[in-house]
Amino acid sequence: MTMPKYETGRAAALALRPDEPVYCFRPSVLARDVATFLSAFPGKTAYAVKTNGEPFVLETVAGAGVRAFDVASRAEFEAVRAVAPTAEQLYMHPVKSLSDIRRALETFGIRTMALDHPDEFEKIRLIVQALDLDPRTISLFVRLATKGHAAYELSKKFGAAPGEAVELLQRVDRAGFRAGLCFHVGSQVEEISTYDGALALAASVRRQAKVDLCGLDIGGGFPAPYGRDPRGPEKAVPDPARLVADIAADVARHGFDDLELVAEPGRVMVARSLSVIVRVLLRDGKRIYINDGIWGSLSDSWTGKITLPARLIPDPARRRRVGDPKRLEDFRVCGVTCDSVDILSRPFWLPSTVDTGDFIEIGHIGAYSLSLRTRFNGFHPDTFVEVEHAFEDDPDGLEGFATVETWGEPVQEAVAGENG
Repeated sequence: MTMPKYETGRAAALALRPDEPVYCFRPSVLARDVATFLSAFPGKTAYAVKTNGEPFVLETVAGAGVRAFDVASRAEFEAVRAVAPTAEQLYMHPVKSLSDIRRALETFGIRTMALDHPDEFEKIRLIVQALDLDPRTISLFVRLATKGHAAYELSKKFGAAPGEAVELLQRVDRAGFRAGLCFHVGSQVEEISTYDGALALAASVRRQAKVDLCGLDIGGGFPAPYGRDPRGPEKAVPDPARLVADIAADVARHGFDDLELVAEPGRVMVARSLSVIVRVLLRDGKRIYINDGIWGSLSDSWTGKITLPARLIPDPARRRRVGDPKRLEDFRVCGVTCDSVDILSRPFWLPSTVDTGDFIEIGHIGAYSLSLRTRFNGFHPDTFVEVEHAFEDDPDGLEGFATVETWGEPVQEAVAGENG
């Protein structure tokens, strides 16, 4: 995809003056964040395609050095093969259709899968037998249910209890497959001790199963920086390199340093690579209506789990303004559809001068925003431009810039006047 190029989101907004949302893709930011994780993680990195499976994203991720991808469907098998034909694909969805299992094994040469139930194992075993494949070439990772603190907890639907996991590992091993253990502590992990707890549980299962393991997949959950409420305390998201080093130490302490280690990062790689420029359709007191919403790019802002950072880009055609451009206020944000639930659960903190016709750049939406957008009411953002500078590094100034976290050290809230 060839995209028009701009230095910043602000430059794109003022040049295009779009009435429909415009996505700002930052390939240099994505490549940098991918490289940061790859250099820190001591094992195999399998990018989670569900996080953002756009071809231009997958191409950039592969170009930055990722050689394995976590996939969950035929469409994802095909998307990865289209941009990275030689990349390894790990089919880590625990529950799969028979036809997709066969397609994965026969057409795409996938040799690593996850499961958490005896019936799932039987499905895989029967298809491997029907295709006359050597089970010793196939790795089956038993997914363990874990508990911890994350914005999105992922063990309510998948994962075997410890006793069930022991039996599954033994069953996999007896049938001649390579047995592995995996877990997923959740998305946007809030307490790093969550990994330690999951590793302790996995170590206990391993001791009880008494099976030679081929690997340990610690899933994803690595947090990305988002926004914060300026009334609350400053905070920083753990630096990826420091976080991975802590996890690696926990892995060794629990006796897993003899196994191949696998991770399935998503948010930590792609969150900062995209922003979206929206327009204020109407201001009504402390409420603003924008031309995007929870059914479009902003599903994370419906759940209330994540605060997205936002920057005001005033429309220069509006010469008269009311309010103080240096005073931030919390604005209730309503989405574009006619659905009454299309209201963001957390406010945007913007200068009090925001008004109808202004633009807002919403940052750090690279994870899940494109994957989860719908065509509800006929609204479907699909315009892209390429942007050079990171959202938080706009050299034009931080006009209306509100509340963004960084890795390692918190930054101060910055708001400048209407003229920079």
